[in-house]
Amino acid sequence: MSPRSHTKNDAVKGAPQTPSQRALRVGELVRHRLAQLMVRGEIHDEILAGLVISISEVRMSPDLKLATAYIIPLGGKDTDAAIAAFNRHKKYIRGDVAKHLNLKSAPEIRFMADDSFAEAERIERLLLSPAVRRDLEKKDEEA
Repeated sequence: MSPRSHTKNDAVKGAPQTPSQRALRVGELVRHRLAQLMVRGEIHDEILAGLVISISEVRMSPDLKLATAYIIPLGGKDTDAAIAAFNRHKKYIRGDVAKHLNLKSAPEIRFMADDSFAEAERIERLLLSPAVRRDLEKKDEEA
């Protein structure tokens, strides 16, 4: 018997799909281009000029037509202002990305706040809480 091939219908509805290697690669290329734009000061905006911004990830849709860039200013402050500034320059950014990445079509880029650092900090606080520490100590004593 031959192994069963997987089809689109095998995926559970609503379950997140893992991105393809191409989507990951293109997302990383877009992230690098956005970072270059920021480092070189090619986006002329007073708000962006006054902030140090990390572009932590760019996730591409499966058809590569939509890119979601996750950004966070240093210190986590002025995130909304930074997103608004990026959105004002969305057309320029999209054109620049298309020109430099040689893609079939330029992806629409949307900017979102990166909350992964806040989530990591929340988990760290939970792990250091007295209740978790007590449970870990009990487990060590049992072993």
